[in-house]
Amino acid sequence: MPDTEHPTNARATPKPIDTRAPRYVGGYTFVLAIVTFVIALLRPIEASLGARVLSPEFILLFVLWLSFGAGTFFGNGAHPFAVVFRTLIRPLLHGKPQVDDPRPHRFALLVGFVLSTVGLVLHLFGVPYGLAVLTAFLIIASFLQAFVGLCLGCQVYLLLVRAHVIRPSSPLLA
Repeated sequence: MPDTEHPTNARATPKPIDTRAPRYVGGYTFVLAIVTFVIALLRPIEASLGARVLSPEFILLFVLWLSFGAGTFFGNGAHPFAVVFRTLIRPLLHGKPQVDDPRPHRFALLVGFVLSTVGLVLHLFGVPYGLAVLTAFLIIASFLQAFVGLCLGCQVYLLLVRAHVIRPSSPLLA
């Protein structure tokens, strides 16, 4: 049986991803995060919980939270912006794509999921500018990913693997 068909080896070496996809996802994340940030800064926080849940900044960050969650828990390809890239954008691109290990990118989605979760919770508890501050971190990370090609979450992942804090074969990251 070839190594690629053995279940343990298949888990250790997940299917590589097109390196252009995370940059595309970062671009969309950047745009949504900027809009969320501006709205959060311009609007005072609502007094009631119901009004906070229905506020535009909460809804926009919730959309990002759902997309981070899809990518984190179901794989990079399940991220809605990655689906758009794979079905609409990649067929228009020429040349052979460079590929990369998906685990660091999935960890980066986990970081985005955690940051957006904290921002949503702070907003629900009525913490002024809590959502804006956490969204600012998403703006920085997505800007670097989309326009510089630097994945901060990937760098954190690599540091944690090198420090033996996490294993690359962790079930959530495989």
